Amino acid sequence: MTASPGVLDELTRLRARLPQVTGALAASVDGLVLARDTPDAEAEGVAALTAAALGVAVRLTEATGQGGFRELLVRGESGYVATYAAGPAAVLTVTAEPRVNVGRLHLEARRAGARIGELVETAIDRPDRQVRPDRPDRPDRPDRQVRPDRPDRPDRPDRQVRPDRQGRQERQGRQDRRDPNTSTPG
Repeated sequence: MTASPGVLDELTRLRARLPQVTGALAASVDGLVLARDTPDAEAEGVAALTAAALGVAVRLTEATGQGGFRELLVRGESGYVATYAAGPAAVLTVTAEPRVNVGRLHLEARRAGARIGELVETAIDRPDRQVRPDRPDRPDRPDRQVRPDRPDRPDRPDRQVRPDRQGRQERQGRQDRRDPNTSTPG
């Protein structure tokens, strides 16, 4: 799975919004690094540990009846490690200094996790399309041109109707109008 450049941009923006964040990492739920903005050279190891912690956290929330996994916060002597769900296929792991405002960390990281989840889902759904960081709902499509008479509908000159599908809608329309309970003279 490859992540769009928007994932790294989101990690960078998160670190800019919270100066006490010392590193941010987006990984797949399997422990593969998607993007990182951290000085730590052990990003692959952290991603693998995140996947293991995620597995335990998911089992713990299910066993205690707390619902699906949302986040995990670990406090150490030198700071925090927090992991947030980023859609069904990814997680966001953040490291922070001990003086970080934990409430603000949760607020900002949850937002970033949701955005990363959207970007990863878009990349999974349409791996051939590149997501525009400023407009995730509108992938770049250089093969389409906007029609001057209909700016909301792109022109598709390269698309042709297959001969075996011509008239398909017409045939379906005739079949839909038939009443199955009546017999036609034959």
